[in-house]
Amino acid sequence: MTNFTPSHTFLSSLKGRSGLPQSTTSPMDFCKAPQLKSRGPTARAFRTWVANTHFKFSQAQTLANADLKIGFLRRDHGDGSPFDGAGGILAHAFAPTDGRFHYDADEQWSVGARPGAFDLETVALHEIGHLLGLGHSSVEGAIMFSSISPGVTKGLHGDNIQGIRALYNT
Repeated sequence: MTNFTPSHTFLSSLKGRSGLPQSTTSPMDFCKAPQLKSRGPTARAFRTWVANTHFKFSQAQTLANADLKIGFLRRDHGDGSPFDGAGGILAHAFAPTDGRFHYDADEQWSVGARPGAFDLETVALHEIGHLLGLGHSSVEGAIMFSSISPGVTKGLHGDNIQGIRALYNT
């Protein structure tokens, strides 16, 4: 496997063209306890992208068969882009042809808006955008804006839909 650096990271506001196929599989391979609550929000984020794009996703039965690999990792986790602990970098995703998406396991995660915690679905929507090839947006209301505050939820914005349609000429 080629070792790519993450194409994008999603930052907490506490601190300052792709080869992806039309259909892909995701293992939803969450390897630690807090990740169990993330399956639903992450699956909803994939469904949101499906409803607004030409992509289709299905859950792979094994990690070896997955095109996209999602996990919760800490600090230096072997991909060349270590996390920084709580606050700062929340997650990162690699180029579409790599397919890795990592949440920072040291962050406070929640399902939905909760003061002091980051919404799993919102961060998943953002990182899946990167997996699909989108960069950061300058539109603050867009899910692809580069930072988010704790206790906030976001959905897809017209800027995100316009970006993915332009990227894939659909």
